[in-house]
Amino acid sequence: MKRAIPVLVLTALGLVPVWRYHPSTGTVDTAQPASTPTPPSSASASPSSSSASKVVQGTAVSTSKGVFQVEVTFRGDRIASVRMLQAPHHPQTRWAVPELITETLKAQSARIDAVSGATITSQGYKESLQAALDAKGA
Repeated sequence: MKRAIPVLVLTALGLVPVWRYHPSTGTVDTAQPASTPTPPSSASASPSSSSASKVVQGTAVSTSKGVFQVEVTFRGDRIASVRMLQAPHHPQTRWAVPELITETLKAQSARIDAVSGATITSQGYKESLQAALDAKGA
């Protein structure tokens, strides 16, 4: 009988994290655009390239974390900005996407390193980015 009360209390305390846990649903948020950092050195574009602006959407890439889709804005032949159109509500996605965008603007291509700890996010992002780059060339 002496053990019954502590066992019940500890069981209830052990279940609190389980009750509070909210798994990611894999839904996408298209109403909230991801922040797009500006490139450090390419912010001063030449006048001739800034007039030829083109926006291209990448394909929607389905992964085990959810759907990824990017929109790329080109000024001339350079990538001016990248915006997430679709991204899953997942912690790795929230912190990895700004890093991926920064690396894209530096590299000016889809040949960027994956973010450690966010491999699936990186793969989905790079696949959609490459599709946008391919569509721009067509």
